[in-house]
Amino acid sequence: WAREAQAWAGRAHMEATNKSDLMEKVVSLCKRRGFVFQSSEIYGGLRSAYDYGPMGAELKRNLMSEWWRFMVHSREDVVGIDASIIMHPDVWKASGHLANFSDPLVDCKACGERFRADKAPRKAEGEDAPIALGDKGRAKALQEKLGEQGIKLGRDGSTLTGAKAGKAGYVCPNCGSPFMSDERSFNLMFRTTLGPVDPIGDIVEVVRKGLSEGEGEKALRSRVEAAIAGSSVYLRPETAQAMFVQFLNVQQSISAKIPFGIAQMGKSFRNEVTAEHFIFRSCEFEQMECEYFVPPGEGPKYLDYWMQQRLLWWQSIGLKRDNLRFRQHGADELAHYSDGCYDVEYKFPWGWDELEGIASRTDYDLKAHAAASGKKLTYFDPEATDPETGKKGRHYVPHVVEPAAGATRGVLAVLCDAYDEEPADAEGKGERTVLRLHPRLSPVKAAVLPLVKKDGMPEVARKVVEAFFRAGVNAKYDEQHAIGKRYARHDEIGTPFCLTIDGQTLQDETVTIRHRDDRRQERIKIADALETVQKALSRTETQ
Repeated sequence: WAREAQAWAGRAHMEATNKSDLMEKVVSLCKRRGFVFQSSEIYGGLRSAYDYGPMGAELKRNLMSEWWRFMVHSREDVVGIDASIIMHPDVWKASGHLANFSDPLVDCKACGERFRADKAPRKAEGEDAPIALGDKGRAKALQEKLGEQGIKLGRDGSTLTGAKAGKAGYVCPNCGSPFMSDERSFNLMFRTTLGPVDPIGDIVEVVRKGLSEGEGEKALRSRVEAAIAGSSVYLRPETAQAMFVQFLNVQQSISAKIPFGIAQMGKSFRNEVTAEHFIFRSCEFEQMECEYFVPPGEGPKYLDYWMQQRLLWWQSIGLKRDNLRFRQHGADELAHYSDGCYDVEYKFPWGWDELEGIASRTDYDLKAHAAASGKKLTYFDPEATDPETGKKGRHYVPHVVEPAAGATRGVLAVLCDAYDEEPADAEGKGERTVLRLHPRLSPVKAAVLPLVKKDGMPEVARKVVEAFFRAGVNAKYDEQHAIGKRYARHDEIGTPFCLTIDGQTLQDETVTIRHRDDRRQERIKIADALETVQKALSRTETQ
């Protein structure tokens, strides 16, 4: 039994190490091949902010275009909008974001890390909680400080021992300490001002007046809030609310019949304290959301429908089924207005985590905005029977089912799923890193490579590239380095096809087409190159 347990522990450790290695390799590839860069890197970077490079911009654009094609262009019952990032502040009052969109924050008294209490690692009350500070001097100083407070701990190098988890159970994700400040709320919305007058002057004036009258912190805060209220606006924390606010305009402008949906893609902003896992959670991100309006009582039916549709879509763009699952929200997780919610989770290197949420939101949002704005947000169905009168013709507030996906999370999932390494053969050759991206997501669909930079080969290659450009297929002319290095480079960015122009091309107008996934090569006519790639892309079209 002991040997089996040891073997199991070894396998578990290796699996955890491999997962950690995968994330490191994906991050390294993203920097090396131009997918993702740290924002403002030459100034030291900005925490939780990333820039998408040439390959990343194409990959993200392709992913979002596939979502739009699936959700809007492939069906008659969903239309799209593109709403403003800045909305009237009353929108966020009505939606509950101003009052409730906050996280419980705590500060670690050992290392100073600030984090969300609800996302912290947890231990059972009374369980050992060693504090790892990474520096003997810091550990000794903290040991002495805690000793002065009556907390006696042992020390083993840079780690303090003897601490126990408290009643709340959470410990610092950075050092493991159970010693925390009290929880306090932290609003996740970014606030800014709109208008020609800078409110700083008003703030200074009300603070000066409040201090002269001997007011405390709470009263001063109220004064400042009142002074800036007239010019305060917020960067949207989600794209959903615009679709609720514009429900009636959209429905009436296109004479839409329920059930129908409104879709939107775009940037949202959340002042995340715990930014983690590369681009998975950041302050600025992109969403792909749809609000699907249905008759009252039919939310559960359409919740099940959209669950299946969305799972199929994630599979259709290349994610492995074994790496996808549904997680139902428990009763303690559901919002008070929701009668059902599921997450589509992906098995990231650190474990299962949310990729998309699919929620039945009932009629809460439309009713909340109707009450706050004084405008009726109802739908009239002339064919439906009114349950109160028994007659045909019914006015009602639609219920809503919301499939809401993260585009940036989708990019990370696609990169993790596609990353692969092939070992060298018996002769030590053939080792490579390859991104097995779905061809429709690949940043470059075909690379055109002249074997050498002379003998007319570059001229022929450029004509092939121009033909691809005219057909709307993203191709890349590449003449730098030896042909093997060029193949390797395009394997790493996920290019599904490489077309090589060589000496034989000049004799019989044929080219070598190389397939990324199996490295298979074949000769085809130059005149057939574009059609061959187009057919291959159409065969992999998402359904």
